[in-house]
Amino acid sequence: QRELPPWLWRALSALILFGKVVVRVCTGRIHTKNTVEQLSIVGPRSLFVSLLTSSFVGMVFTIQFVREFMRLGLTRSVGGVIALALCRELTPAITAVIFAGRVGSAFAAELGTMQVSEQTDSLRVLRTDPVDYLIVPRVLACVIALPVVTILCFTVGIGASVLLAELLYDVSANQILDSAAQALAPWDIISMELKAAVFGILVAIISCAFGVTTRGGAKGVGLSTTNSVVCSLVSIFIVDFFLSFLFFQGLGDSLKSCMPNGG
Repeated sequence: QRELPPWLWRALSALILFGKVVVRVCTGRIHTKNTVEQLSIVGPRSLFVSLLTSSFVGMVFTIQFVREFMRLGLTRSVGGVIALALCRELTPAITAVIFAGRVGSAFAAELGTMQVSEQTDSLRVLRTDPVDYLIVPRVLACVIALPVVTILCFTVGIGASVLLAELLYDVSANQILDSAAQALAPWDIISMELKAAVFGILVAIISCAFGVTTRGGAKGVGLSTTNSVVCSLVSIFIVDFFLSFLFFQGLGDSLKSCMPNGG
């Protein structure tokens, strides 16, 4: 009997697992205690690293943009450009990447260890569905935590950008913040949170799918953990492209209001 290629088998497992999670959530079969427990782990596990990364990303982009925009006499537009870049693309993508490395790898390792040590079979013997008990709480925790961490990272990124611009380039904080406020629209924040939620589902489903399909003892757990992170990273950037294409079609006019001759 011919077996499916590993990548196809894992992809089908992830799709089936996603369908099961959707059914459980829609029918209200949610293990509240486990969900709260996972939420208390998932958020704090990645918060500090995400905030630190976002602050330095904001400062790096400030260095690049302020230098060029000051030469062109467009200092007033710096805040808007940085805010749009952080809000629409950088913050949700970078936060999701950190989640994939910190949270996703932990999910894959935990579930993979349970799979090879037959703990998931023990749950079935006790008439407990592993999807209800293990998978759904982890997916919900990521869907809730990632948008919250993303909005915090965006705030910290803007704050770091403002601080560096004022200290290093003598661009006032009010100028940066006014430009950012004029450029950002409510849809920018909404799209950022939607992206974060989708990325949370991706990371959780892929990591859990790799975990529950682990074979081959300790070596298999290591391979599943590594492959789940790689697959999550690739999926994040592919889905990011399609979401950006869907959310931001046509010509944009977000920076018009913060240009020197803008309204």
